[in-house]
Amino acid sequence: MGAEVAYHYRHPALPDVDLLRARFVTHRFNRHTHDGYVFGVIEAGVEEFELGTGVERAGTGSVVVVNPGVVHGGHAGTPEGWAYRVLYPPVDVVTDVAADLGAPPGTPAFPDPVLDDPAAADMLRAVHRAGEKGDALAASTLLRTALAGLLTRHARVRGHRGSAAMPPAVREARDILHANLVDPPSLDRLAEAVGTRPFPLLRAFRDTFGLPPHAYLNQVRVRAARALLDEGLAPADVAARTGFADQAHLTRHFKRTLGVPPGAYRSARGIGRVGARGPREAG
Repeated sequence: MGAEVAYHYRHPALPDVDLLRARFVTHRFNRHTHDGYVFGVIEAGVEEFELGTGVERAGTGSVVVVNPGVVHGGHAGTPEGWAYRVLYPPVDVVTDVAADLGAPPGTPAFPDPVLDDPAAADMLRAVHRAGEKGDALAASTLLRTALAGLLTRHARVRGHRGSAAMPPAVREARDILHANLVDPPSLDRLAEAVGTRPFPLLRAFRDTFGLPPHAYLNQVRVRAARALLDEGLAPADVAARTGFADQAHLTRHFKRTLGVPPGAYRSARGIGRVGARGPREAG
């Protein structure tokens, strides 16, 4: 399918909605989460992605759905890799459409991670193409139409599991990590600070978030890095402010989470779209 290439850009009418168009062969996404939804359409090849239930395979024409907060990774399912278009709407965008459809209160959830829905695939492609052209009216109309179709045919409503459901030690440990991106404590010191032992904390933390504390912290760092890049800071400054050892360390984690290096992400925030070739390109 050719060389690896990725374009990350903003929806022209809804700046909180991200769009990714990419072709990957050797690139692998680390296990990570998103605050919002992931809707992708596979345009060529096969993607494999890990969920808590196992490994899923999505071939050409399939629609991939990942619910908010679900830990997942991703890699090529064949030697030729895969090409896809991905839409990342925040929870409030999806719940607004669900409310307009008359859905009961709650957060929509999609029980099936891989959908055979040609109409949804066509609509997701249309959203992307309108977004690439900068057509705000068409892109926003098509986005809501695509979400309405997905919600009507595939969604269920679930209750929200808030932080109150967390074990107190896990909640305290999470708050400590959020407050100490640059100089986090060791697992032993973290456990001591929340009044428990290291291994029980590790197990409870992983059961709650799907990731051990160090991997969870890197996800928090990447999100903080995104916010600073959105403010216009250079990747080297962002790395220092978010606890990464250097720019290369930031780039590695950033690209394995978002698919593009931080330099490309930052440029896209300024000009709408930028290409990033190769999984090892520095930001």
